[in-house]
Amino acid sequence: MDGRTVVLDELAQGVRPLGEGLSWFEGLADAEQCEVLRMLAEFCLQARATGEDGPESIRRAGIRPTHTPAVLLVRGRIGEQLVKIADLPQDERAKAFRLLVAFLGVADERRRAVFCAGGCGHAWHHVGT
Repeated sequence: MDGRTVVLDELAQGVRPLGEGLSWFEGLADAEQCEVLRMLAEFCLQARATGEDGPESIRRAGIRPTHTPAVLLVRGRIGEQLVKIADLPQDERAKAFRLLVAFLGVADERRRAVFCAGGCGHAWHHVGT
């Protein structure tokens, strides 16, 4: 796994504090922020995130349900909404980052409990251990 992937996995799993991750994200160049948001969106799809994960993700992200990324997330068609969230303008990116990290965390927790309870070989489930 590359360095970005490790950081994102650590954030989603709560191994690394979100505030630290947000500082890291905000220090990236514009194009890199877009890449990271797209990576997070893809990771959420891979973790089989669902619409039911939305409300808990919004709560964990610490954003309001009326913020643009949150509104998009609960509209349905997760794949389409994740693309829209990843492509939000600069002034929405920090909220989008917080939300996608939380969304990945919620989906990954469920996936671990269902599919990986007895152990697994997923490298991202072993970061920080």
